[in-house]
Amino acid sequence: MPRADPQHPAVEAVMREQALAVGYAPASAREGFAALLDLDHQLASILQSTTEPMIGQMRLTWWYEALEKLDREPAPAHPVLQRLAASVLPVGVRGADLAPMIEGWEALLDDGEALDDERIARHADMRGGVLFVSVGRLLGQSGIEPLGAAWARADLAKHVSDEATRTRIGAAVLSDLDAILASKSSKPVRGLSGLAILARESLRYPDRLPGHPMRAARLAWHGLMGR
Repeated sequence: MPRADPQHPAVEAVMREQALAVGYAPASAREGFAALLDLDHQLASILQSTTEPMIGQMRLTWWYEALEKLDREPAPAHPVLQRLAASVLPVGVRGADLAPMIEGWEALLDDGEALDDERIARHADMRGGVLFVSVGRLLGQSGIEPLGAAWARADLAKHVSDEATRTRIGAAVLSDLDAILASKSSKPVRGLSGLAILARESLRYPDRLPGHPMRAARLAWHGLMGR
């Protein structure tokens, strides 16, 4: 069984920032929200720490099966799975609902082919869309999938090594985020929309890394005003 991977300091900075966004969600949903973000970081760490696509595929397959088993078996002794079992499954989000996130990360496995629009869309929909829909269930909110997909594309744009691809993804998703975030966010979803605000800040101001005080101030303003 895979262990929880240690986090790079830059990842820890992202997680601390995301914890601030989680704080804008209703108290009843915060533990589950944080658990779902833990799952996302766990899956991301597989791609970040794997140089052989076949090994990465095997590790992702283990997670797919482990998530599906949560619906019929006790969670194994892995902190992420135990946290999901304790705080997400009891409110109606099944492990099978989360398993498609694996497909989103599989779309990025390096098989030597270019990262085309179809793979980018699959990653965004299966990772961000599924993640945000799942958090939305904790919040009792629907219609959040487009925001999640845009968030995932914005996050991907920060990590693509090819400059042309990075610029192409970033320019398109920045326009999408501007359109989605033009309306005031309701209080229950400000944790999720706060993540999107942070992703947009990364595209607009790439020199302001996670933990920058201006990013924290922008998130606080959004949490207060919904804009």
